[in-house]
Amino acid sequence: MSSVTSLAKPTQQTTQSVRDRVSAEEWEVRVKLAAAYRLAALHKWTDHIYTHFSARVPGPDEHFLINAFGLLFDEINASNLVKVALDGTIVDDPTGLGINYAGYVIHSAIHGARPDLHAVLHTHTRDGIAVSAQKGGLLPISQHSIAFSGRVAYHGYEGIALDLDERERLVADLGDKSVMILRNHGLLTGGVSVEHAFQQLQSLERACNIQIAAQAAGNAELVFPPAEVVEKVEQQAKRHSEGTGPGVARHWDALIRQLERSDADYKL
Repeated sequence: MSSVTSLAKPTQQTTQSVRDRVSAEEWEVRVKLAAAYRLAALHKWTDHIYTHFSARVPGPDEHFLINAFGLLFDEINASNLVKVALDGTIVDDPTGLGINYAGYVIHSAIHGARPDLHAVLHTHTRDGIAVSAQKGGLLPISQHSIAFSGRVAYHGYEGIALDLDERERLVADLGDKSVMILRNHGLLTGGVSVEHAFQQLQSLERACNIQIAAQAAGNAELVFPPAEVVEKVEQQAKRHSEGTGPGVARHWDALIRQLERSDADYKL
């Protein structure tokens, strides 16, 4: 569970709607990030009001968007996301709730060091944490997990992320990768867009689900594909790991169709 410590300031007093006071580019990112929160709720990846997704605000200012601390994932919409500067200054907080400080530490670290990652998603799911607690980490036992071969970074658990100096170690452990397992803590993915980061997270979550299910058989011996097959899949997966191909858009469009069958409030 994350700390209850938060960064907050009084709600901005204005009669102008959030959509009217931000650029069209920022509003588009807000809508996509809000959709990611609602999709995470739909997939039951939430940990009550804890964990956090963020996205870089387009433009020259080093700002990012993150959830207001206290809202459930299925309450997030484009208008109630909080805009934060890398130094922790709350730029725009429509709800006045502030943000989770641990979320600030983790997300400011990555947004500050990796301008190529426009979105960063972090979960505390049961199977994700279970895999993070295993010495062997993510095992190459399924097509889903093998696709991450050579692409997963690991960061050792240091306690609730409230110490700013942990940011240096977090960034160092991430290196040039965009997928990380936080030991005894959870999963994290970055992407060149919200859509890309979500696709990676969904695949990583699925890989963890499969691993825990396979291990639940107890003494049943797991089958590990030959090294040359793992290498083959790793190379095949590289075509889709950069997030710029049509597959990411198709994946996201299908997710949005699924979401909007029951929930379109995220766009408000």
